[in-house]
Amino acid sequence: MAVVREPSDRSSEAEEQEGTGTPDGFQRLWTPHRMAYIKGENKPTGPGEGDGCPFCEIPKGADEDGLVIRRGASVFAVLNLYPYNTGHLMVCPYRHVADYSELDDDETLELARFTQRAIGALRKASGAHGFNVGMNLGTVAGAGIAAHLHQHVVPRWGGDTNFMPVIGRTKVLPQLLRDTRALLAEAWPED
Repeated sequence: MAVVREPSDRSSEAEEQEGTGTPDGFQRLWTPHRMAYIKGENKPTGPGEGDGCPFCEIPKGADEDGLVIRRGASVFAVLNLYPYNTGHLMVCPYRHVADYSELDDDETLELARFTQRAIGALRKASGAHGFNVGMNLGTVAGAGIAAHLHQHVVPRWGGDTNFMPVIGRTKVLPQLLRDTRALLAEAWPED
Protein backbone atom coordinates (compact mmCIF):
# COMPACT_ATOMS: atom_id res chain seq x y z
CA MET A 1 0.00 0.00 0.00
CA ALA A 2 1.40 3.38 -0.96
CA VAL A 3 1.30 6.19 1.54
CA VAL A 4 1.74 9.86 0.71
CA ARG A 5 2.15 12.49 3.38
CA GLU A 6 1.79 16.20 2.94
CA PRO A 7 5.08 18.03 3.47
CA SER A 8 5.26 19.48 6.93
CA ASP A 9 8.13 20.84 8.92
CA ARG A 10 11.20 19.96 6.81
CA SER A 11 13.37 19.93 9.92
CA SER A 12 11.66 16.72 11.10
CA GLU A 13 11.85 15.08 7.66
CA ALA A 14 14.90 12.97 8.56
CA GLU A 15 13.00 11.39 11.45
CA GLU A 16 9.88 10.75 9.33
CA GLN A 17 11.84 9.07 6.50
CA GLU A 18 13.61 6.52 8.63
CA GLY A 19 14.92 3.72 6.42
CA THR A 20 14.80 5.62 3.12
CA GLY A 21 18.45 6.63 2.99
CA THR A 22 19.89 10.10 3.23
CA PRO A 23 17.15 12.66 3.88
CA ASP A 24 16.63 14.77 0.76
CA GLY A 25 13.34 16.62 1.31
CA PHE A 26 11.31 14.45 -1.08
CA GLN A 27 8.18 12.56 -0.08
CA ARG A 28 8.00 8.92 -1.20
CA LEU A 29 5.17 7.11 -2.94
CA TRP A 30 6.08 3.44 -2.75
CA THR A 31 4.89 1.34 -5.69
CA PRO A 32 6.60 -2.04 -5.22
CA HIS A 33 4.15 -3.74 -7.61
CA ARG A 34 5.92 -1.95 -10.51
CA MET A 35 9.11 -3.93 -9.86
CA ALA A 36 7.50 -6.98 -11.51
CA TYR A 37 7.14 -5.00 -14.75
CA ILE A 38 10.66 -3.56 -14.51
CA LYS A 39 12.11 -7.06 -14.06
CA GLY A 40 10.12 -8.40 -17.01
CA GLU A 41 7.74 -10.65 -15.08
CA ASN A 42 5.08 -12.21 -17.33
CA LYS A 43 7.12 -11.42 -20.44
CA PRO A 44 7.52 -14.21 -22.99
CA THR A 45 10.89 -15.92 -23.29
CA GLY A 46 10.62 -15.92 -27.10
CA PRO A 47 8.30 -15.10 -30.00
CA GLY A 48 6.46 -18.43 -30.14
CA GLU A 49 3.05 -19.29 -28.74
CA GLY A 50 4.67 -21.79 -26.35
CA ASP A 51 7.25 -19.29 -25.07
CA GLY A 52 5.19 -18.06 -22.13
CA CYS A 53 3.03 -15.55 -24.01
CA PRO A 54 0.66 -14.11 -21.40
CA PHE A 55 -1.98 -13.37 -24.06
CA CYS A 56 -2.05 -17.08 -24.91
CA GLU A 57 -2.10 -18.14 -21.24
CA ILE A 58 -4.68 -15.67 -19.86
CA PRO A 59 -7.73 -17.11 -21.69
CA LYS A 60 -6.99 -20.60 -20.31
CA GLY A 61 -7.90 -19.52 -16.76
CA ALA A 62 -10.83 -17.98 -14.95
CA ASP A 63 -11.87 -14.48 -16.00
CA GLU A 64 -11.29 -13.05 -12.50
CA ASP A 65 -7.78 -14.52 -12.25
CA GLY A 66 -6.73 -13.33 -15.70
CA LEU A 67 -8.56 -9.98 -15.43
CA VAL A 68 -10.60 -10.90 -18.52
CA ILE A 69 -13.51 -8.52 -19.00
CA ARG A 70 -15.28 -10.21 -21.91
CA ARG A 71 -14.67 -13.14 -24.26
CA GLY A 72 -15.71 -13.31 -27.89
CA ALA A 73 -15.35 -15.97 -30.59
CA SER A 74 -12.00 -14.64 -31.90
CA VAL A 75 -10.85 -12.02 -29.36
CA PHE A 76 -11.06 -11.16 -25.69
CA ALA A 77 -10.83 -7.96 -23.62
CA VAL A 78 -8.46 -7.95 -20.65
CA LEU A 79 -7.21 -5.33 -18.22
CA ASN A 80 -3.61 -4.25 -18.61
CA LEU A 81 -1.64 -5.57 -15.64
CA TYR A 82 0.60 -2.47 -15.80
CA PRO A 83 -1.92 0.26 -16.73
CA TYR A 84 -1.30 3.82 -17.87
CA ASN A 85 -4.66 4.81 -16.35
CA THR A 86 -7.39 3.11 -14.35
CA GLY A 87 -9.42 1.03 -16.78
CA HIS A 88 -6.59 0.60 -19.32
CA LEU A 89 -7.56 -2.54 -21.20
CA MET A 90 -6.49 -4.45 -24.26
CA VAL A 91 -8.36 -6.35 -26.94
CA CYS A 92 -6.40 -9.43 -28.02
CA PRO A 93 -7.01 -12.15 -30.57
CA TYR A 94 -6.86 -15.67 -29.16
CA ARG A 95 -4.64 -16.63 -32.09
CA HIS A 96 -0.95 -15.89 -31.58
CA VAL A 97 -0.21 -13.37 -34.37
CA ALA A 98 2.17 -10.45 -34.27
CA ASP A 99 0.90 -8.13 -36.98
CA TYR A 100 -2.47 -6.54 -37.71
CA SER A 101 -2.22 -7.67 -41.34
CA GLU A 102 -2.14 -11.31 -40.13
CA LEU A 103 -5.69 -11.17 -38.73
CA ASP A 104 -8.41 -12.84 -40.77
CA ASP A 105 -11.66 -11.01 -41.57
CA ASP A 106 -13.58 -12.43 -38.58
CA GLU A 107 -10.79 -11.50 -36.15
CA THR A 108 -10.48 -8.00 -37.62
CA LEU A 109 -14.22 -7.35 -37.37
CA GLU A 110 -14.52 -8.70 -33.82
CA LEU A 111 -11.44 -6.76 -32.67
CA ALA A 112 -13.03 -3.55 -34.00
CA ARG A 113 -16.39 -4.33 -32.38
CA PHE A 114 -14.76 -5.20 -29.05
CA THR A 115 -12.85 -1.92 -29.17
CA GLN A 116 -16.15 -0.06 -29.64
CA ARG A 117 -17.75 -1.97 -26.77
CA ALA A 118 -14.72 -1.35 -24.56
CA ILE A 119 -15.11 2.38 -25.10
CA GLY A 120 -18.82 2.10 -24.26
CA ALA A 121 -18.13 0.11 -21.09
CA LEU A 122 -15.46 2.57 -19.95
CA ARG A 123 -17.75 5.54 -20.56
CA LYS A 124 -20.57 3.88 -18.62
CA ALA A 125 -18.43 2.62 -15.72
CA SER A 126 -16.08 5.56 -15.28
CA GLY A 127 -17.35 8.57 -17.22
CA ALA A 128 -14.15 8.79 -19.26
CA HIS A 129 -13.87 12.05 -21.22
CA GLY A 130 -11.74 10.63 -24.04
CA PHE A 131 -9.60 7.67 -25.11
CA ASN A 132 -6.25 6.72 -26.51
CA VAL A 133 -6.75 3.70 -28.79
CA GLY A 134 -4.00 1.96 -30.70
CA MET A 135 -1.45 -0.74 -31.30
CA ASN A 136 2.31 -0.81 -31.06
CA LEU A 137 3.38 -3.20 -33.82
CA GLY A 138 6.93 -4.43 -33.20
CA THR A 139 9.41 -3.85 -30.41
CA VAL A 140 10.80 -0.70 -32.03
CA ALA A 141 7.27 0.74 -32.05
CA GLY A 142 7.01 0.25 -28.29
CA ALA A 143 5.27 -3.13 -28.06
CA GLY A 144 6.05 -4.71 -24.70
CA ILE A 145 4.89 -8.07 -26.06
CA ALA A 146 5.51 -7.78 -29.79
CA ALA A 147 4.78 -11.40 -30.72
CA HIS A 148 1.06 -11.22 -29.85
CA LEU A 149 -1.03 -8.40 -31.27
CA HIS A 150 -3.08 -6.38 -28.80
CA GLN A 151 -5.08 -3.17 -29.14
CA HIS A 152 -4.86 -0.74 -26.21
CA VAL A 153 -7.89 1.23 -25.02
CA VAL A 154 -6.83 3.82 -22.43
CA PRO A 155 -9.51 6.01 -20.84
CA ARG A 156 -8.65 9.67 -20.26
CA TRP A 157 -10.13 12.40 -18.10
CA GLY A 158 -9.59 16.14 -18.07
CA GLY A 159 -6.73 16.78 -15.65
CA ASP A 160 -5.50 13.18 -15.52
CA THR A 161 -2.08 14.38 -16.60
CA ASN A 162 -1.15 16.50 -13.65
CA PHE A 163 1.77 16.98 -11.30
CA MET A 164 2.13 13.30 -10.38
CA PRO A 165 2.91 11.83 -13.82
CA VAL A 166 4.45 14.95 -15.37
CA ILE A 167 6.77 16.11 -12.58
CA GLY A 168 6.56 13.29 -10.07
CA ARG A 169 6.83 10.59 -12.76
CA THR A 170 4.30 8.56 -10.77
CA LYS A 171 0.86 7.36 -11.77
CA VAL A 172 -1.71 7.08 -9.01
CA LEU A 173 -4.31 4.38 -9.64
CA PRO A 174 -7.24 4.71 -7.24
CA GLN A 175 -8.80 1.28 -7.77
CA LEU A 176 -7.69 -2.35 -7.52
CA LEU A 177 -7.53 -4.18 -10.86
CA ARG A 178 -10.04 -6.85 -9.76
CA ASP A 179 -12.54 -4.11 -8.82
CA THR A 180 -12.01 -2.37 -12.17
CA ARG A 181 -12.48 -5.70 -14.00
CA ALA A 182 -15.78 -6.34 -12.21
CA LEU A 183 -17.11 -2.85 -13.00
CA LEU A 184 -16.20 -3.09 -16.69
CA ALA A 185 -17.57 -6.62 -17.06
CA GLU A 186 -20.87 -5.39 -15.63
CA ALA A 187 -20.89 -2.28 -17.85
CA TRP A 188 -19.97 -4.17 -21.06
CA PRO A 189 -22.66 -3.53 -23.72
CA GLU A 190 -24.65 -6.54 -24.86
CA ASP A 191 -24.08 -7.83 -28.37
